[in-house]
Order: sequence, then C-alpha cells, then structure tokens
Amino acid sequence: MSGGLAAWLQRHRRSILFLMSVLAAGGLLAALNMPVSLFPAIQFPRVRVSIDAGDRPAQQMAIEVTRPVEQALRGVPNVQAIASTSSRGSTDIDLRFAWGTDIIQSALQVEAALNQVLPQLPAGTRFNVRPMDPTKFPVVAYSLTSPTATPVQLHAIAEYQLLPLISSIHGVRAVQVQGGETPEYRVTVDPARLAALGLSLQNVEAALSAANVVQAVGRLQRQGRLYLLLSDTRFSGLDAIRHSVLRTGSDGVVELDDVATVSLATVPRWQSETADGKPAVLINVYQQLGGNTVAISRDIAAALAAFRDKLPADVRIHQWYDQSGLITASAGSVRDAIILGVLFATAVLFLFLRNWKLTLIAALVVPAVLAATSLLLYALGMSFNIMTLGGMAAAVGLIIDDVIVMLEHLVRRGAQRGHGTQTLLAAAREFTQPLAGSSTATVIIFVPLAFLGGVTGAFFKALSLTMGASLVISFFFAWLALPLLADHLLGAKDAAIEHGGRLTHAVQGWYRRLMTRLLARPALLLLGLAPLLALGTLGYFKVPTGFMPEMQEGGFVLDYRTRPGTSLRESDRLIAQVEHILASTPGVDTWSRRTGAQLGGGITEANEGDFFVRLKSPAGQAALMQRIVARIQQQVPGFEILDTPQPMQDLIGDLTGSPRPVVIRLFGDDWSQLVTLAPKVAAAVGKVRGLTEVQDGLNIAGDAVEIKVDRIKAALEGITPAAVTRQLDTYLSGTVTTHVLQGQQVLGVRVWVAPRDRDSLRRIEALRLRAVDGHLLPLARIATLKLITGQPQITRYDLKPMVAVSARIEGRGFGNALADVKRVLARPGLLPRGVYYTLGGLYQQQQIAFRGLAMVFGAATALVFLALLFLYERFRVALAIMAAPLLAASAVFFGLWISGQTLNITALMGLTMILGIVTEVGVFYFSELQLLRGEGMAFGEAIIQAGVNRLRPIAMTTLAAALALLPLALGIGQGSAMQQPLAIAIIAGLAVQMPLVLLLVPVLYALLARREAR
Repeated sequence: MSGGLAAWLQRHRRSILFLMSVLAAGGLLAALNMPVSLFPAIQFPRVRVSIDAGDRPAQQMAIEVTRPVEQALRGVPNVQAIASTSSRGSTDIDLRFAWGTDIIQSALQVEAALNQVLPQLPAGTRFNVRPMDPTKFPVVAYSLTSPTATPVQLHAIAEYQLLPLISSIHGVRAVQVQGGETPEYRVTVDPARLAALGLSLQNVEAALSAANVVQAVGRLQRQGRLYLLLSDTRFSGLDAIRHSVLRTGSDGVVELDDVATVSLATVPRWQSETADGKPAVLINVYQQLGGNTVAISRDIAAALAAFRDKLPADVRIHQWYDQSGLITASAGSVRDAIILGVLFATAVLFLFLRNWKLTLIAALVVPAVLAATSLLLYALGMSFNIMTLGGMAAAVGLIIDDVIVMLEHLVRRGAQRGHGTQTLLAAAREFTQPLAGSSTATVIIFVPLAFLGGVTGAFFKALSLTMGASLVISFFFAWLALPLLADHLLGAKDAAIEHGGRLTHAVQGWYRRLMTRLLARPALLLLGLAPLLALGTLGYFKVPTGFMPEMQEGGFVLDYRTRPGTSLRESDRLIAQVEHILASTPGVDTWSRRTGAQLGGGITEANEGDFFVRLKSPAGQAALMQRIVARIQQQVPGFEILDTPQPMQDLIGDLTGSPRPVVIRLFGDDWSQLVTLAPKVAAAVGKVRGLTEVQDGLNIAGDAVEIKVDRIKAALEGITPAAVTRQLDTYLSGTVTTHVLQGQQVLGVRVWVAPRDRDSLRRIEALRLRAVDGHLLPLARIATLKLITGQPQITRYDLKPMVAVSARIEGRGFGNALADVKRVLARPGLLPRGVYYTLGGLYQQQQIAFRGLAMVFGAATALVFLALLFLYERFRVALAIMAAPLLAASAVFFGLWISGQTLNITALMGLTMILGIVTEVGVFYFSELQLLRGEGMAFGEAIIQAGVNRLRPIAMTTLAAALALLPLALGIGQGSAMQQPLAIAIIAGLAVQMPLVLLLVPVLYALLARREAR
C-alpha cells in the first residue's frame, strides 16, 4: 500500500465503508433468497438406456438386442464404459462418459445411435434414454390411504387431482403416481360359445375396434356458417359394449353379450405398494436440477393443506419422505457451527487483547465477509448446500486469522508509535505484503481443485469456490476496512492498554531462552521432530481409508428379494411379516414399500422391491438398522435383504454407477462358467473380516413355461407361428382393442378369457386356435409346453460377459479390506484359467479420487512454493517456511486415527488446506523478521525477536481457528458429518502449527542462511 493509496483511502473512507456495508447487506438479502438444496447442481456423466422387446428369454435378448445395441453405442463420443443387464424381454444399458461431457448432448447422440440400429432389432422394440442427475430420486413423497375408498378411487384422486396440483408448484420437474388400480372394461369371452357360433377372438377384437369410432367425415356450409361433420359411434358405457354386433346373417344378429361377459375391472398389474402396512397410492415428487428443495417442500405442503377439504374425509395424505428435512437440519447444523465459530473466535480475541472495541470490530467483519461471500455465490447461480455452507464454516477460522493479525499489528504499532490516523495507515501499509502473501498462500491451494475431475471435483469445487471466495473477500475487508474501522473506533486509551499480561511475558521469556539454546544446538529439534514423525507414520499406516463421510440421514432404503419365481401374493405374505417387525420397532416413524417397483421409479420382477424407512431420530441410526436387519433375517426365512443404504448414499452410488464399496468384476468367455464361479467367489470373500451383505451378482428370473410350436404341424393345420403367438397373447394376457373416454379418464377395452380357462398347463394346452380356413384346433396338436427353471440375468461390461460380486464394508477401512480381498482372489485354484477380475465400486472411485487429490496436493505444494519465491525471491526462505506445513501433514494422519475418522476425500481436502494455513502463519513470522532486519537489528537477535513479536498473534490465530472449527470437528448436528474429517484434519495440523513455525522455521532458516547470520 503506497502513501498515495493511503491518502486515497483516507479521502474515500466513507465510500469504502459504505461499499462494504452494501456488500454485507446485499449478501444478507441474497442469503434469504438463495435456493437451498442438499448437494450442488451436478451433471453426472452417465446415461441409462432401457430397452423393451417383449418377453424374450434373457439369452435371446443378449444376442438379438443387447449386443447390436452395445456395438452401436460404443461409437458415441466420449463413452468410457458400457455395462448391460439382459433379462426376460428387457435390457438396461449403462453408459459412462468422461467427466465434463455435456450429458444432454450425449443423451441426444445416444438416441440417434439407437434410432440407427432400431431397424435391425426385433419388431416392436422400444427404448428410453435418461441422463442421470441428482433429481433421479424424489425430494418429497406422500402416501394416500383410506379405510373405505377403493384402490381405483385412490389412484384417480392422485392422478387427476393431486398430480396437476403438485405439478404446478415452481421447481417441480415431474410427479409420479405408484400404486392403486386403473379401471378398464373387461370382455371375458367364453371360448366354447364362441366356437359354437363359428367365431374367433380376432372377430371380437375387430368388431369392437370397428364399432368405437369418432371421425370427421366432411364439412357443411349452411346459412353463412361452416360445420364440421362427425361420425360418432363411440361406446357410452357397458351396455353399448355389450350390444356390439359381431355378425349378422340369416340366423339373426350375434351380439357380444351372446359370447362374453362385459364388466368393469382393473388393468392387470404385477406390483404392490403399501404405506405403514396399509395398501396405498404413493406420490413421488421430483425437482428440477438446481431447484430450491426447501421451497418446493414448503409450497407442496401448503397446497395440499389448502386442498384438503376437497378430498373425502377418510382419505389420509401422509408424508413419508422429505429431503428438505435433512437439508434444513444440515443447514441449521452448519449455520450453528458458523455462529459458534464466530463466537469462539471473538472470545479468543477478547481474551488476548482485553478490549471490547477490538472484539466488536472482529464481530462485525467476520459476518460481513460471510454475507459478501453469499452475495457472490448468489450472483454465480449457486445454492446453499452442505458443500457451500460447509465451506463457509471451515473458512471462519481463516477469516478470523486475517482479522486478528491485522488488528494486532495495528494496535501494537499504535502502542509503539502513538495512536493516530497516519500511524494506523502506515501500519496497514507495512503489513500489506505479509497479508497479501499469506492470503495468496492460502487461496492458491484451491486453484488445482478447479481441474479436479470425478466425484471429488463435482462435489468439492463448490466448497473450494466458497472458501477461496471468502478468503479473497476477507483479504480486502482486512486490508481496506479494518484500518478505517480501527481509526474510527479506537482511541489513544485503547493503544495505551498493555496488551499482554504476566503470563504472556513469562511465555515470551521462556521462548527467548528456548530459541537461544536451539540456535546454538539445532540438533535438539530432533527431540520434537522424531516423535511427530513417528506418530505421523503410525497414524498413516493405522488410519483406515474411505470414500466419502457417512451422514446420519434419519432414514434408510431396504432393498429386498424373495426366492426366484415367488408370486406377488406370496411375496406380499412374506413382506407383511417384515412390516410387522417395522411396526413393532420403537425407533421407526413411518415407511413405504414397493414390490415389483423401485423408489427411483424403476420396474423390477414381482419378487423384488424396496422399503423406505424413516426413523424418529438420526441418533443411533446404525445400531437401529442392524437390529432391524437381524430381526428380519431371523424371523422371515425366504426374504433376502440385498442392501440397506441411506437415501443420499444410495443416490450418489447410483449416479456414479458404484453403489457398493466392493465390486469384483469377473470376466470370462464362458457365461455358464461365470455363473458357477460367482457363488464360490462370493463365499470366499464373504469370510474377509468387515465384509457384509455379500452378493454373488446373479439375479435369477422366475420360472417360465416355454410354448414350443412345431412349425411343420402348424403348417399342415394352416396356421403360422406368428398367428399362434397373437392368439395366445389374447388368451393369456388379453388384448386392449379400443378405448372409451369417460370423464377425464380413457378406459381400455380388454378382450380376454376367464381365469379358469388358463389357470393350468392342461387348460392352456386345450385352448382352441383358429386356422386360416376357419377350423379350430387345440394348442396341444401343434405345440408342446415345457417348464423352464429360472435363468440368471446376463450381465456384460465393455462388450464382455461379466458377473459382479459385491459387498459392503463395516468396521474397517477400504484399503485394508480390499487388500484382504485381493489376497483371497489370488489363492490358487479359485479363479480358473481364462477368468480374470477387476475391482470397481466405491473403492475404484476412491482410488481415482485419491490419485486426483494427490496430484492436487503436489500442485498446491508447488504453487505455494512459487508464491513464497515470488514474495521473497530466496530459495532458503521458501524452503524454511515450506518445511512447517509439510511436517504438519504428519499430525493430520495421527489426528484422524485417534479421532476414529477415515482417510477420505474430505480429510484429504483438509490435509491440502493445511499447506496454505501453516504457510500463512510462516509468512507472518518471516515478514516480521524482514521488518526487524530492515530496522537494522542483528540477525541472531532479529530471528528471536520476530518470534517474540509474533508469538501472541500466532497463538491467537491458532486458537481462534481451532475453536472456530471445533463445532464441525465434534460433528454437532445432522449436516456436519460431511465436513467433520476436514475440520479434524485442519485442527490436527493447527495443533503443531505454533512449534513448527516459531521453532522449526527460525532454526532451519538460520541453518540455511549461515552466511547472512555471520
């Protein structure tokens, strides 16, 4: 800060302070209007393709559909991996792209590739392309139950009243209705009566379709007006359908009523939904990407409350999931951490300086910096989420650092040179270089994070941007506003106060004596460094590794499966026992259940599904989940628990394509060999300590009855295999031939036969088919029926057959558990020749993240070193200062280990930040040394006096920063778990910051600068 700039500041002090006030006020206003969500708006580089091709066997699907589609999609730009699952009649293909890919553009390219290959696929093949993003799961969900209303009525209420109401809420992307029944007209044909009249099911279908028509047939101009002429023969109800004419002739008119029973029924479905054990209709609400989850939930609740009196009195609307509850709890916890951090830091300032005016300045500046940061985030279109709020909470200690060192320097110079405006501005001017250098050293470590990809970059860029922005804003507030505020609020009496009591002077005296001995015998430093390095090494090898911290969300998803081929009714019977267990568990608040469907909206087999269980409190969630799982496993045989993730954990896993920590991909050319091998591998790795919920990756479809048509016999009878298939489809599944408009609903008219005519293999064999010449023949004459036991779904990865054995990890770190898994897989004889494996899952994501963060750490170290060189232009200075943060890193590993944390990506962020934080304090020390040397003080005396002068401010900043992070480190509140490892890592580094900067740096510099010392 030059003298001219100081004069400019003095002239424009009012405008500068007013600008700072406007930024703070604008930030408060922006904070009130900023969207609130759980995670930052992230585009995950993943596209899912769902293909439906009828009811073909899995092997046929893999050959006729999956392989050609995989080969076509492999050519889409930026595709890095393709995984597929082929089952009866359907294929799911998972495309993973490079991070940073425009996923919307990629989805369009995927659709174009599918349209090109579609003509080569079986007729009637349909596909759906869906980019993956955090809006995949609902943010709010309700259930509708009633003791008197029918499932049809509940579904109609949800579909035609509540869905339009909720869809109109700002920020809602889609509303999905699950459960209930959809009405349709059922035409139940009597095959015997139909045959007696010489008619076929095709005659019935054709007659119904031709009788229900509305079509414009022309226009009429009459008396100056133009009329549209409509031919309307639409059905008006049951009677109209019953009296449809099938045939006329000499023997009279044959109506539908003569050969069939017409009734109002419901669409056949193989799914079941309940809420708290009662049949229910579930309403899932999905938000737009970047939407305000809290506002959406609030507005939906208000809309439903206003609409409540329009619904039947006994219809109960119950909310069983609300993501905004976790968001508000998380935001509240982090907000409380910020408030406590500010209070702790200002208390430290008052304790050391014993001046309420100085404390008031700090109490004003820190919130103002956070408010201005909120304004910047709002301008960038960001939201309040656990990453941005966590960044603010973690930045409080660093912001207070700038405030403390600047205030302490201003007050000390005022005491030495006399209080006055010129004295304060001169003090600010001489402190510009240290403040700028220290801020640069801290901010610069966030630069490499801008280039970090993968899940780590996606989540932590928001945190890095928040912290970096807050530190830049903090620098300008400390540089410009603090001297002006100090000049305005402080007086001569404040400068005359003795800053430091008997304890301070005693510590300074002890420090002088210790430094004198260390400078004389530098080898004594090893007495402190050796234990530090030993504990750091111990912590490095002992601390378990993980991926992301686990949040206690207050609820969990329970994915389940009953035995292959289990009917929906039998699955419901087993699941009723599980619901009884949930109802009798005191900690369970509410739950919803899906069978044949998933929480994310997907469709599954009738023996699969999931629960969402909401707990009364997140406290003790892990233990409660274990008790529930243990009771289910003991009391409900035949009910298999596949997974028990928490919602956001499940969401992140699904979005990254790696939902489980351990995924062993087994590859081989022989699919049957892989099917035999997978259970053996699962059993072997299941013995590894810490591995739970081990799955062999084989999903067995239910049993099937194969109807094998003899083409020669069919040809002799004058009927084609395609005609056989069409007629059987009508017999066994029914055919919707036409639709009837009834109010807001469109009801299908399904032609079918009675269940008694198709409820056994013998009766199916007796079904009568009509040949081209009109004669009837039983199915058994041209076809054989064969019972086929369930076949596994066929999975492939990058065009190769693959089975994925997977597991969760409890009580151990990723690294140690996977090391044991690798040893098991390396045992001779476990994997036969021609079979190999790769590791995927969250462990693979962890390894990618760790490699990226290691590069970030290296780049940050180089950038900080470069900043020190630029600041001082001496290698020995940069080397001496850099030694402190690098050695402080060893304390981080020990701190994580003794606190029971894992070395995860959040902890590694804290490790990287320690580089800048400790370097910042080192810059403050060396800049004081420069000032003393510039005043003519001898080298030996200056190197000790610089430590004496900086002892109190460094102690203040260290203690204030640690206390500011303490609420996060203690994990107070529901949302602090994500930043807890980061806070613990920083506090561990701060614990050794003072001795490293005040003892190691001076002694090391003295050794490197012996010529200067002489």
